[in-house]
Amino acid sequence: MPYSQIFKNHFENPRNGGELKGADVVAEETNPVCGDRLRLALKINEGTIEAARFLAYGCPPVLVCGSALTELIQGKTTEEALLVTRKQLVAAVGGLPLRKQHAAALAIETLRSAIENKKSGGKPTFPT
Repeated sequence: MPYSQIFKNHFENPRNGGELKGADVVAEETNPVCGDRLRLALKINEGTIEAARFLAYGCPPVLVCGSALTELIQGKTTEEALLVTRKQLVAAVGGLPLRKQHAAALAIETLRSAIENKKSGGKPTFPT
């Protein structure tokens, strides 16, 4: 399966990449099988995700899924963001080969970790 134009556009022009100053919560998850990592930082105001930034380490689909995820969740409430599925993320990037869908699963897992960290009052920090 060749990558879609949407995928290629996110890869060449990632949205919302980098650190987020003043983030309310940061989460990082790793795929233990391949070593891919995704860090997601969120600014949340009164339950709404006002800003999201990501850092991706690994295969191109991880970068693309991080980019698309930030677009999908900005402006949503945390409850709405928790309803975003791996299948929706895969569709948002124009599809992924089955062997690369772990990138979407990692992005969703990282989002859920970030929101759970916020709900529990935690703001984990990571070494740079």
